[in-house]
Amino acid sequence: MKLDSNSDTSARYVSQIRCLIGLFIAGLVISGITAFPLLHELNLLAEMLGVGEVQHPDGHTGLAFWILGVREGLQLTYSRYPFIAYGTDWLAFGHLMIAVFFIGPFIDPVRNRWCLDAGLIACAGVIPLALICGPIRQIPFYWRLIDCSFGVFGCVPLLLALRLVRKIENIRS
Repeated sequence: MKLDSNSDTSARYVSQIRCLIGLFIAGLVISGITAFPLLHELNLLAEMLGVGEVQHPDGHTGLAFWILGVREGLQLTYSRYPFIAYGTDWLAFGHLMIAVFFIGPFIDPVRNRWCLDAGLIACAGVIPLALICGPIRQIPFYWRLIDCSFGVFGCVPLLLALRLVRKIENIRS
């Protein structure tokens, strides 16, 4: 009877882990897909901010200034050097390929817990990258905090999944 109870508990934990990893994979896929159409997305953001027809960031402040400046930079860069967009294509591809690695722990979370550990390391690495490279690239502080939030929020499902993996390991031992 206890063995069946342990088996049911393990199965429930695996189901919960799969939900958490599925959420993490979805975040990576969405981040990856949205890295392809950057200029289109900036046009949409400018429209949402009511500055869609504005060509230059001059005379604007805050988020509108930032969005208009980035959009202008991409427009100028893409018109003269379209191959630069290939870099963000690789960024998108990288996100999609990282998501593929989490299929392993989705299928067998105990055997592939190393991937959860690696994911946590990657999430933690987002923070120093944003805080060190952001100022060098003149990224506004609030935008660096948004970038950091991806690492912080990415840790949540991975930490919860890892805790459940440990519970399964304890049941099996």
